[in-house]
Amino acid sequence: MAAHFLINSDEINCLIHAYFEDSGFHHSAFVLRAEARLEQSPNFGKFIPRGELVELLGKALLYAETETHWKGTGLIKNCTRPFSILERHVCELDPTIPPITTLSDGPTALPSEFTSHVNGRAEPPASKRKASTPTSDQLPKEKRAKTSPMEDNMDADSIASSSDSAKPNESQAKVSHSATPATADSRLPNLTSPHKVNEISSSDPVTILRAHKAEVFVCAWNPAKPNLLASGSKDTVVHLWNVPELKPGSDEAVEIVSPLTLAMTPEATQADMTSLDWTPDGSLLAIGSYDAMLRVCNASGELYFTHTQHQKGPIFTARFSKSGRLLLTASLDGTTCVWDMTTKSLRGQYRCHQECCLDADWLTEECFASCGADGRIQIMNLDMQTPVKTLLGHGTEVNQVKCNESRTRLASCSDDCTARVWNIEDVIFDRPVQDEPLVLSGHTQIVSTIAWCPVTFQGEQEILASSAFDGTLRLWNSVTGECLQMFHDHTRHVFALAFSPDARLLATGAGDGLLHIYDVKTREKRWTWDAGSGKPAIFEIDWQQTGSLNRLALALESQEVAVVDINRIPSLQ
Repeated sequence: MAAHFLINSDEINCLIHAYFEDSGFHHSAFVLRAEARLEQSPNFGKFIPRGELVELLGKALLYAETETHWKGTGLIKNCTRPFSILERHVCELDPTIPPITTLSDGPTALPSEFTSHVNGRAEPPASKRKASTPTSDQLPKEKRAKTSPMEDNMDADSIASSSDSAKPNESQAKVSHSATPATADSRLPNLTSPHKVNEISSSDPVTILRAHKAEVFVCAWNPAKPNLLASGSKDTVVHLWNVPELKPGSDEAVEIVSPLTLAMTPEATQADMTSLDWTPDGSLLAIGSYDAMLRVCNASGELYFTHTQHQKGPIFTARFSKSGRLLLTASLDGTTCVWDMTTKSLRGQYRCHQECCLDADWLTEECFASCGADGRIQIMNLDMQTPVKTLLGHGTEVNQVKCNESRTRLASCSDDCTARVWNIEDVIFDRPVQDEPLVLSGHTQIVSTIAWCPVTFQGEQEILASSAFDGTLRLWNSVTGECLQMFHDHTRHVFALAFSPDARLLATGAGDGLLHIYDVKTREKRWTWDAGSGKPAIFEIDWQQTGSLNRLALALESQEVAVVDINRIPSLQ
């Protein structure tokens, strides 16, 4: 069957405009947008991956190379002259290389310089690209499931001692005053001592923290120690920052010492950080990673607990219960695990999904919900191996589940472009069954993130926010299903959203590098910050509001962490 191609000048203009934006040529992008009237184009709002124009040109060169070197029965393989976009190609042949490779010799590999360029594009964290999650067969051999995962000893220390590395001891896990990594156990954090590198300025509400050497995917404020911030990056490094408060009216800059660094040697080649969560008392930090190893550290950076129960694939979620005694993890292996932090042991492992489990959230201390690539939402009781209830309705992968504060309703979002609200009062409070979900339709692409607005006074109808890969944010009345407001201020995938704890403001971050902050009551955009060109994406937002502190932490693709002080932004007061 003949291939049919459709390309027009409008699509090319949109590609060039995206290239200008990615390269930081904002004036050129503005001129092109105006002269080509791109804002009237049906293609202008479509997501264009970073580097798409260059990638398409690279593929065109590969086609031109194949076309030029094709000799009927095979390809010329001894041409050493590279192809160029602007120069006519003339072969330069190396007589020491066999001149022709026939079809029987197998397919021609892509040139290494092309594959490295294309594959070198930064990707969002694992939790933001679950739709393309590798199967277990694509994972390293040592990460595939055992015949019976439950055969593992449930004590973390015995697992560590049975590994190829020595069992960690207390001295190895404590702060080192040398930058030399410890080598006794490759899974232990290597903690380095601090020195001054950053500062908070009274003239700028945004402080940039620089120490990571790879894209920062996750960040989390400690709920009990307000100045303590954790951040995790693609290279399996977690930093613990001491970010002091700038006193009101102070004109002096406050210096920030470099962070305590927990450098973990990953168990697999792909080890992106996927999840950071503190216990409510701030004593423990759970770390989820693409290398399938669960790690828990204390607030001083010392390793508290580690386990490899999720052997078949990445841990997408690690979430403490309200008491902090239990930890819930969800994995590509299709299971969830509940861990007892007091005894450092596995409370139970639950086969919730036929395919990968993408997210999980606590409903009570005895009950949790999970969602997966099979389109199902399972409600589980800790004392039962089979679901208490299965919620069906989504047509494909369910990316997130979030329970509201009153534990009466559960929100979900999916690749089917919808969010849904489920009544779970029959499970939690033994009330009459109401199984028909409220379907929130309107997004045109994958709905990746949802968040409940905190309830500030009794009796108000809860607001749910959803963001999607179509670049939009929507606010919903979670009782009636009415879309209260739709914002289309982003030009790339929206990866993160967060309400302020006082329910007054809402922040979004996206692949375009823009942080937008909205007034929830007036539903107006109040403030915008640009992370810059190059690698601008904002992958996660964590909002801290305690005492006089009111600030955001942002995980950035630029290998940085940004702290935005709301108190120093006049338009947000």
